[in-house]
Amino acid sequence: MGLPCSRFPLSHPRRCPSVPTPPRTPRPRPAARRVPVRRRRRPRWGVRMATALSVAVLAAGGIGHALVTGLDTGITRVDPFKDMKNRPQAGHGMNVLLVGTDGRDRVTPEERAKYRLGGAPCHCTDTIMLVHISEDRERASVVSLPRDSYAEMPEHTDVNSGRRHRAHPVKLNAAYAEGGPGLTVRTVESMTGVKIDHYLEVDFTSFMRTVDAVGGVQVCTTRALKDPYTGLDLSPGTHELDGGQALQYVRSRHIDGAADLGRMQRQQRFLAALIERVTNGGVLLNPVRFREVATTMLSSVRADEDFGTDQLLALAKAMHGFTPASSEFVSVPIGDMGFPVKGIGSTVKWDAAKAQKLFQAVREDQPLSPQKAAASASASPSAKAPKAVVVDVPPRTVRVQVYNGTRTDGLGRKVDDALRATGFDTTRTPMTGAGRERKRTVVEYDPRWDRSAKSLAAALPGAELRAVPGRGGTLRVTVGGDYKGVAAVRAEASGAPFEAVTGDEVVCP
Repeated sequence: MGLPCSRFPLSHPRRCPSVPTPPRTPRPRPAARRVPVRRRRRPRWGVRMATALSVAVLAAGGIGHALVTGLDTGITRVDPFKDMKNRPQAGHGMNVLLVGTDGRDRVTPEERAKYRLGGAPCHCTDTIMLVHISEDRERASVVSLPRDSYAEMPEHTDVNSGRRHRAHPVKLNAAYAEGGPGLTVRTVESMTGVKIDHYLEVDFTSFMRTVDAVGGVQVCTTRALKDPYTGLDLSPGTHELDGGQALQYVRSRHIDGAADLGRMQRQQRFLAALIERVTNGGVLLNPVRFREVATTMLSSVRADEDFGTDQLLALAKAMHGFTPASSEFVSVPIGDMGFPVKGIGSTVKWDAAKAQKLFQAVREDQPLSPQKAAASASASPSAKAPKAVVVDVPPRTVRVQVYNGTRTDGLGRKVDDALRATGFDTTRTPMTGAGRERKRTVVEYDPRWDRSAKSLAAALPGAELRAVPGRGGTLRVTVGGDYKGVAAVRAEASGAPFEAVTGDEVVCP
């Protein structure tokens, strides 16, 4: 039963619009109630308060709403979710399908020549990544999907010919060529069981302009990287790449036998470096700078209808606490690198069991890297293992014989155990060195195994490298009095399927 309007004329103005305001009584009242016309202004003040609160919230996040409003007007819109049925159940967090195409319509003639971007585009996906933003907005998980992955294409209509196709096997990157963004999303959802919330498509131009807008990105390598097809030519060490050079870096796949898997790993390292530049370079803390970068990036991307200013604000605010360690990268586990398919050729077939576990973790919003998983399960997540030194040769392939060159009993065994713990293939039978006591630790190696020797020396800070022709494949470590311990090392990605790593493990030290 409703309340009588005559009893509550002021407290329910909308419910009783026709009831006049009761006459003022002679008794004194608070000043705020002496002027009846304030009833009419209360809604306006409510709007102002809400607006002020919104501005305060955004200001606390470092982004002014006025500066980002309208950013999404430059986005070319697509509808990759149109008429989609029987989609996977939504999980926790947000999933974005990030697609890089070989579009080069807006590349200048000078850029085509300088960065070797000639040739006709295939109108297919050059890069496919599933980006998961955790529900608490404290973690970003990036899963690389090989473009040559064996895929079962769902029934669809070819966007070019208009022909209706039944489900058939293809390479994953062909989904875009046959059915555009919609078929790409359907195919990825079918393969992963992960529901895609947003679609973001980047071409060559938007990639280069974005890198230039943030001031370039720093990458490092332990070995020379040279690709005659893209023109990439980097010496060992640290390099500052502009947009065009960065495009060469992420496109190169003819550096070694790792091919597309090696390229995916470089793409992941690049994204980690980009996150570091954005989070540490003041982009997120400076609203004007943020708008400049966002405008540059969004002016040449394609995205779904719901990816707009609100999503950008939410992501920008969430990333205020981001560091490279907040991101983690992994490639889909591979079962067969050369799975033949009639009419298609050699494809990359996923390891079904391992891939299922990976995507289950994504659906359940679980960390993918061992470090983050351990931290989330630990009562003391602040305890963090020291960062491993990146080496060229995997420790497991380096055979080591340890000699104790000091008078400290048990030191040989201690060093052997420590080297084995960090991955080296030690003999497990340490020996006592001959002759006088050694002051300095020495690594003796056959010149043919010089790269292996450098990996071993990285684990023994301050050790002397000494070439001994004819030594053979087993390296010899003679521990000296300067021994301070074994440093953790890990191999630079070699192209084989690999476990998830966090961004701080792959950016330059």
